[in-house]
Amino acid sequence: MRGLIAAAIRLLLVGGGVALFLLPSGAFAQVNAADMAGKDGAAAFTTAPAPTGGHIGERLSNIVTEAYTIGAEDVLEITVWRNTDLSKTVQVRPDGKFSLPVIRDVVAVGKTPSQLADEITRKLKEYVQNPVVAISVREVNSYNIFVLGEVVRPGKYPLKSKTTLLQGITIAGGFTPVAARNQVVIFRFGENGSTMQTVTSSYDDIVLRGGITGNLELRAGDTIVVPSESMVVFPGQQQQ
Repeated sequence: MRGLIAAAIRLLLVGGGVALFLLPSGAFAQVNAADMAGKDGAAAFTTAPAPTGGHIGERLSNIVTEAYTIGAEDVLEITVWRNTDLSKTVQVRPDGKFSLPVIRDVVAVGKTPSQLADEITRKLKEYVQNPVVAISVREVNSYNIFVLGEVVRPGKYPLKSKTTLLQGITIAGGFTPVAARNQVVIFRFGENGSTMQTVTSSYDDIVLRGGITGNLELRAGDTIVVPSESMVVFPGQQQQ
């Protein structure tokens, strides 16, 4: 992992902007969770109320929007109008599918609720006259990020709202005193899910230089790595 971080941090740093301040202890100032909330869903699906209490991720509002893509372990309520036998509450399996009567296995991962409703409607037309299908995302269980390295509380964090890079680091407790805060690396899968991409970002660029691109919106499965200052290799230096 140390070699992977050292290679990644040689990439060009990208700036961005957000109103957030670093405390002398290395932790970020507290972010208001209400600022992270996504907009309500519409059209072919609805959203369930966010859970309350417990882990910080459980206290955040749902991230479900029109563009939300379904992931493994999400719980869906499928309603077929005037057909209780076909209406089910299902959990997406780790293989990305769930089962319904008549049409059997359906691939859900990577689709929006509207796209999934359209697909189920097409499949049911072979068996039901003029089916009307609605999809509700009842539980968001697939939106997790991983924060590693020089943060106060490294680990896996389930998120229930749209979350930026700085907000993700804040949830993990902020930087430690030895963090290379201007060499943050984000590892994420590409759009097809098969290739790993690396993106680097700088705290100073985000906070002090007023851009927005460096403060990325995090995606499900992102891994944020904050290396220590001793691991940073600058041009012209040789790694010890």
